[in-house]
Amino acid sequence: MKHVTVYTDGACSGNPGPGGWGAVLIYGEMRREMSGAEANTTNNRMELTAAIKALEALKMACTVDLYSDSAYLINAYRQNWLTNWVRRGWLKADKKPVENVDLWKRLLELSSFHTVTWHKVKGHADNPENNLCDRLATDAVKRLRQA
Repeated sequence: MKHVTVYTDGACSGNPGPGGWGAVLIYGEMRREMSGAEANTTNNRMELTAAIKALEALKMACTVDLYSDSAYLINAYRQNWLTNWVRRGWLKADKKPVENVDLWKRLLELSSFHTVTWHKVKGHADNPENNLCDRLATDAVKRLRQA
């Protein structure tokens, strides 16, 4: 299997409000930058969308190291939140419904196709790829507002 390194980030101007996502995919010497925006969304939805769009861009099953500054995204996998949500019928421990179920279900599909290792990085720090993803996301919001 090919090994791909992915960095993702989401941004929202207002929460909810206009939001954007950015992703960088790295395979050997090849790099691909991606971004997009939605008019009315939340930061968490954009964080999940960034990961979804990056994984969807991979046309064959890959091993993926995915880096994100989103504790919401990374902890769902590394702390087994997703497993527990599914087991409880998409309810959190407090019996309230899980938000963004549509996106979580898509991420589960994609992460069963690919072999993904989830990594937490510190946001707005010294990681150049994470900083690039943040710029891609915020630039996508700016483009949306200008349209």
